[in-house]
Amino acid sequence: MEGYSIQVKARDQEPQTIEGTDISYRYISSGEVLKLLKAQKPYEWVRGFFEKTTYTASEQTAFDKSKLESEVKALNCAQKENQVAPENAYVSFNDSEFTIVPETVGSELKVKEAYQMISDAISSDDGEVDLGSNPDAYVKADVTSDSADLQATVDAYNNFARASITYTFGDETVTLDGSTIKNWLQFDEKGQLIQDDASFKQHIVDYVAQLAADHDTVGTERQFQTTSGRTVSVSGSAYGWKIDQDGEVAQLTQEIQSGAQTTREPVYSMRANSYGVNDLGNTYIEVDLTEQYMWYYQDGNVIFESDIVSGLASDPKRKTPPGIFTLYYKKSPDVLRGTKKADGTYSYEQPVTYWMPFNGGIGFHDADWQPYFGGDRYLTGGSHGCINMPPDKAGELYNIIQYNVPIVCFY
Repeated sequence: MEGYSIQVKARDQEPQTIEGTDISYRYISSGEVLKLLKAQKPYEWVRGFFEKTTYTASEQTAFDKSKLESEVKALNCAQKENQVAPENAYVSFNDSEFTIVPETVGSELKVKEAYQMISDAISSDDGEVDLGSNPDAYVKADVTSDSADLQATVDAYNNFARASITYTFGDETVTLDGSTIKNWLQFDEKGQLIQDDASFKQHIVDYVAQLAADHDTVGTERQFQTTSGRTVSVSGSAYGWKIDQDGEVAQLTQEIQSGAQTTREPVYSMRANSYGVNDLGNTYIEVDLTEQYMWYYQDGNVIFESDIVSGLASDPKRKTPPGIFTLYYKKSPDVLRGTKKADGTYSYEQPVTYWMPFNGGIGFHDADWQPYFGGDRYLTGGSHGCINMPPDKAGELYNIIQYNVPIVCFY
């Protein structure tokens, strides 16, 4: 038993030796050798010259467990400063796709498991033990490359990279694809994907908001060429293109997640007749509040025209506001009412045969009480804001007006 030692191998370290003398390694007699000696027969020694006989006697060894524990703890591989912690597998973007970067095993030793391996080897009188051969002797990465969750993440984000949504705005197109979408993701200094669903969702919201800012025309000022040849600026528009941002965010999110490749219009809450600078198209109603005259154009041709009386010009509360609008509904007959008073009555009530509202309580209607239409009547006998029309003309308009036709009012 003299001279016993065991060599300990470990990850990323030079082998070290634990001497038997340092752990009080020793032989313990089981008494079997003495029994063999006593069992010998003196007269059989002659046979020993001619026949070889083998006897087996089990040996027992022992060592000091506390000393071995100290020796194990003193090994270089057991020192924290010599250990490298394992690193989890993670998702990274490489060239044009997301991939899994495998985990690193590291060299962070589990001292308790290492002690047990060395103890078992000594008990078996082994002269060498390789801790690196047993993965359980080391701290493992929490996330490995075969993780189902990690693979699901790669699949999901590769859908993001494959997604391509092309928006059409008439002849104009805007494409959102993986080259932009990947920039909405966050990575640490070594390229590891940082999953932040809230941040990614905000990028989608911001993208749709910018899309709306670039292409919505509701509320914008337009240059309008009048029938009389003037070019006027018309603002205060309740007509035009308007992206439904909540609806578009929901659809775009779903398409990115599924890796969709599609060409489509945005989700709209309001639509105009055409795209481009002149989104009015060539079908619209023109109301010249200065000339007190209106025209209905269909496909560029006048299909209706009439004198009118608009709101009383001298009263800001009654003056007809300019802007671009569309018809809310039409009703025949109806009663127009002013402000409701405390006693439950109204400031005025006026029965009409044809009612076509387009801007709050303002609309087209027949006005048989007006002595004449057009000219300067609106300066002294103007309406409460509505467009008063001759009864026959109001009936004619009622029969042909469409809900989606732009109504352009200007001075």
